[in-house]
Amino acid sequence: MNIVKLYTILFFLSLNIYAQEKNTITPPGKVIAYSPAMEGKYIGSPSICILPDGSYLAAHDFFGKKTDENESVIYKSTDKGKSWKQIAKVEQFWSALFVHHNVVYFIGTIKAHGNYVIRKSTDGGYTWTTPKDENTGVIVKGEFHCAPTPIIEHNGRLWRALEDADGGTVWPQRYGAFLISAAVGSDLLKASSWRRTSAAWYNKDYLNGTFKGWLEGNAVVDKNNHLLNIIRVHTLSNEQEYAAVLNVSESNNAVTFDSETGFIKLPGGSKKFTIRYDNKSKRYWTLVNYVPDMYKGIVQLDRVRNTQVLCSSEDLINWNTHRTIIFNEDYKKHGFQYLDWVFNGKDIIAVSRTAFEDEHGGAQNYHNTNYMTFHRIKKFRKATKESIKVKSHKKK
Repeated sequence: MNIVKLYTILFFLSLNIYAQEKNTITPPGKVIAYSPAMEGKYIGSPSICILPDGSYLAAHDFFGKKTDENESVIYKSTDKGKSWKQIAKVEQFWSALFVHHNVVYFIGTIKAHGNYVIRKSTDGGYTWTTPKDENTGVIVKGEFHCAPTPIIEHNGRLWRALEDADGGTVWPQRYGAFLISAAVGSDLLKASSWRRTSAAWYNKDYLNGTFKGWLEGNAVVDKNNHLLNIIRVHTLSNEQEYAAVLNVSESNNAVTFDSETGFIKLPGGSKKFTIRYDNKSKRYWTLVNYVPDMYKGIVQLDRVRNTQVLCSSEDLINWNTHRTIIFNEDYKKHGFQYLDWVFNGKDIIAVSRTAFEDEHGGAQNYHNTNYMTFHRIKKFRKATKESIKVKSHKKK
């Protein structure tokens, strides 16, 4: 081959590579995991934690008719989220990562509506214990539901919100909201270490008959040191979203709800959200699927998940909307949802269950997501001085 012909081939190859790179479609953030829609395995339950050495762990499960809804995958980043490596798979679902006494745990259900279980890893997430019985991680047997929401420490105990799924078969009416807790110094793999509160169940008369159920609660402590469960509320509304504030009595392990005062107007309250308290700003923070005005009145609000907004509150009742994190105009095929997140110095780091374009035609819809993505929200405390602005994510 003569030199002119060789250079000609190399030139056209470089043009082709450039064109491919220029037309590459990527979602916002850093892609951790990807599952094309044609496989029928949709990415769910994103969770994240920071290990004692500063590494990040992230996890997700798979849902959909082509799955057994009992598999979670765990990833690790040692460079602050710039790159990720899959390090483990476990039989678990709807689960959350958390660190306690320098050990990482993974807590959730063994399968969809299965036993409630917990695993631990002492090597940074590479290997995990197996929940076989009441001494090795099976906390309670039955049918349960949950999502990656906080595990908090309060009055010497760890607290976690979840739902009893033994209230029939209708979603989400079947769910009774309760909390479990364990003493801080106890063996978290032993069922005897845990105790549960009573549950608050569906009532058809709430919200003048428009209430359809609640799910995916957050254990939160208010500024009067009262333990609460702030939980997602499902209605069929296209105008207004709510969350519910359930009261927890630690003395008699009871959950109660006042329907006259317990419903609050939380932006994105009809979708899963995570609430955490920041001692430095003295505020509660959350990331929510806020619904811009352009969609209200035309679509059921729990189906609008194309917008993520940073919100904060001083009292858990009145919420301020601040910075738009992600937005795309197409709410039918795009979703940035179920964000789990933690504080990381001046920033917030988060993982998202993301529906976005790909080379195979994109996600099936906003709900059946094809990505888990990582996001960093820089200097989040300064957001209190900002006004919300909906700005579209541009394709790369």
